Amino acid sequence: MSASHRVVIAVFPCVDLLDVTGPAEVFAIANRELSGGTPYEVLLAGPDGGQVRTSAGVRLATDLTFEEVGDRVGTLVVPGALDSAGVPVVDPDLVGWIAETARHARRVASVCVGAHLLAAAGLLAGRTATTHWATADRLAADHPDVVVDPDPIYVRSGRVWTGAGISACMDLALALVAEDHGERVALAVARQLVMYLKRPGGQSQFSVPLWHAPAQRRDIDELRAWICANPAEDLSAAALAERMCLSERHFSRVFRKETGATPAAFVEAARVEAARRLLEGTDEPLDRVATAAGLGSAETLHRAFRRRLGTTPASYRRRFRTAA
Repeated sequence: MSASHRVVIAVFPCVDLLDVTGPAEVFAIANRELSGGTPYEVLLAGPDGGQVRTSAGVRLATDLTFEEVGDRVGTLVVPGALDSAGVPVVDPDLVGWIAETARHARRVASVCVGAHLLAAAGLLAGRTATTHWATADRLAADHPDVVVDPDPIYVRSGRVWTGAGISACMDLALALVAEDHGERVALAVARQLVMYLKRPGGQSQFSVPLWHAPAQRRDIDELRAWICANPAEDLSAAALAERMCLSERHFSRVFRKETGATPAAFVEAARVEAARRLLEGTDEPLDRVATAAGLGSAETLHRAFRRRLGTTPASYRRRFRTAA
């Protein structure tokens, strides 16, 4: 493929399997959908050649070693890996190779916790980036020069792209295809993959209960779970403080200390999450969705969606509805 767009995917011991195969499949199907333009040549590069054992136990055969990659790289894709303690793998030799190879690449993309490797290679300094929500705090703590946004499916900052948790690798790869060949080809690939949705980068990668880490106080954790399960109840700070048998001021202070959010912000996020589920899974009109989610009116629902998700409830439903 002399006129191909070379995609080099780094593979190394315990790499997440889907981080590698997901983007590779997207690029392969894109080649079948192209009626013109530059096709992709996908190559797996490993430290020593031969086979690499992934986190799933499946072995991948590499096409070339890291040393053989050279300077003809269209897109460098950096997947991630976690060690037995759930900590992102950041191997110094791999980081050095990424930093050197990225100098020659037209663009660089990380998948999931691969963002930790890009950050260690200095490629995210001064940029906004995302990663799997569970390691976002670690990425921000380890690299204060990176603006870590744990919410989006993917983030583009110049020629550097970062993707969220594992399955979001497909969304990231589709976005790369769209940049290269346009939305029509990307949507055709999504249909072939039976991905009914081509999610925008700003789409949230997690739900409210997933993102908020456990609090030190069990009663606060129990309250958050109750809020998420009962979005239509009276969830004012006064009502929640009474439920906790605390003064409103003390409750608000404790809640923010334990969760990093005000009671009002958490309640709105939980209600938007409830509304999202209703919009995805039912055909209920917007006013009923708003009532069931505790947002009161379609107008309040609209404002909350604009503020939290950057879209309207109607647009969200058109894009993400799964009900027949």
